[in-house]
Amino acid sequence: MNPVQARSRSVHIYLESNPNPNSLKFVVNFMLVPEGDSYDFPDADSAKHAPLAKELFAFDHVARVFYMSNFITVTKDEQVEWAEIQGPIKEHIKQYLEAEKPLLVPEAFSEEEGDQEDDETVLKIKSILDEYIRPAVEQDGGAIGFHSFKEGTVKVLLQGSCSGCPSSTITLKAGIENLLKTMVPEVKAVEAEGV
Repeated sequence: MNPVQARSRSVHIYLESNPNPNSLKFVVNFMLVPEGDSYDFPDADSAKHAPLAKELFAFDHVARVFYMSNFITVTKDEQVEWAEIQGPIKEHIKQYLEAEKPLLVPEAFSEEEGDQEDDETVLKIKSILDEYIRPAVEQDGGAIGFHSFKEGTVKVLLQGSCSGCPSSTITLKAGIENLLKTMVPEVKAVEAEGV
């Protein structure tokens, strides 16, 4: 195989920090997954259908991997500083993407659509999450998703850099909960699910 063919994709990666000091965004110059999709891998076992994430877990101190839009958020444990590991991780991602290897095994991820239709309150909550909250959370290397609404309590899923972030509780209560309570009177509280 011609070496020029093996490296046909030009990959540029820059790093972005975010409020979680243990997470770092590796931003790529093209879309990795379709707009609105996200994939969170909280451990190596969950990455069995995500070859790049699985390879990243082989690095010492990598604790979580998250794919969304044009970035990969890597979360490390607290035993190491980013300065020690960010270079090798960035280079590995670059080489992987240049080789045009798949990020996901597509057959493993089937869309699970519920048969249940959302009521008007849930539609309002989802709309507010999509329009006001999701863009800010994505900018910080994470994702937020609607989980459920029951008896006045909204449960959301925090993924990527948001999971385990020291400031996520403040953001959840002071930002998201206040906004939802103001815009949707039926909302009495907001809680994170599975953090």
